[in-house]
Amino acid sequence: MINIVPLTQVSTEDATAWHAVVSASLAADLPEEPRPTVEQIRAQLSVVGRDNRRLLWLAADADGAVVGVAGLRLFTSPGQQHLAELELHVTPERRRSGVGSHLLATAVGAARDDERRSLVAAAPGEGPTGAFCAARGFRRVLALDHLLLDVADADVAEAEAEHPGYELVGWTGTVPDELAEAFASAKNAMNDMPMGDMDFGSRTWTADRVRAMAEVLADRGDLLLTTAALEKGGKGEMAGYTEIVIRSGETRRALQYDTAVAPAHRGHGLGLWVKAEMVRRLRAEHPGIEEVETDNAQDNTHMIAVNHRLGFRFHRSTHEYQLDLLTD
Repeated sequence: MINIVPLTQVSTEDATAWHAVVSASLAADLPEEPRPTVEQIRAQLSVVGRDNRRLLWLAADADGAVVGVAGLRLFTSPGQQHLAELELHVTPERRRSGVGSHLLATAVGAARDDERRSLVAAAPGEGPTGAFCAARGFRRVLALDHLLLDVADADVAEAEAEHPGYELVGWTGTVPDELAEAFASAKNAMNDMPMGDMDFGSRTWTADRVRAMAEVLADRGDLLLTTAALEKGGKGEMAGYTEIVIRSGETRRALQYDTAVAPAHRGHGLGLWVKAEMVRRLRAEHPGIEEVETDNAQDNTHMIAVNHRLGFRFHRSTHEYQLDLLTD
């Protein structure tokens, strides 16, 4: 017998149980990947983004042991109110016993009740999760390559290159007020990134929204680093930027967030420029960080080429699956 328990408030005990399930699941599916800490899991569960709601469930067996978890992210911002995102983990010894199916049915029901059109979930490129999704009506809509960069070996020569008409700026945490509008405009350049066949929708960034995103990361204890290229003179537009996040308690690996160049400024090597400068910042400000992980859609050939020039190497793949909820 499986009992699905909704979580409305996350206790230390709940976070510990969730962490145990996720750690066991990742050990089976991605054995070479670092495990999140209990503190990171609790922050992830407790601090909700400003543009979404989250529903959480634990799956407990007849003895009360937690053997599965599921989280449903319901996007609330205009352009994505049709979309839900699922994270689901089951302990390896309880797979193929109905735990995952019970959790999935609960999450799908909640997404349908909220009138969502599409439900997306990520699965490792190798392993049983993709087959689980396909057997339950999901279709594969996007393939991602995960790349790793050895910070010590990265080629940062481009950071010294001349880019007439542009200058580099950087900040930690929330964007400075004088750059907030320009930064929001630059972030809207992410709307044309390749998303395969995913029903992703679009995001509209404002100064308030970029501040809110930084606040969420700070509330989780994460550190957000941003390096940007500004146009000199004229309108003072932000031509491009890159973001790195160091999660709370992380001692080795940083995560690449967005990198984008505004359409009017493409073709000048600004993406490589800001990324090389970011690596230089990491070396100077966070010498304990040894590697950076990023992911790119496999058809985003331009950004993959930029990352390879910097020194990123292929690490693993992820597939995104989508369940069309309102067509059944």
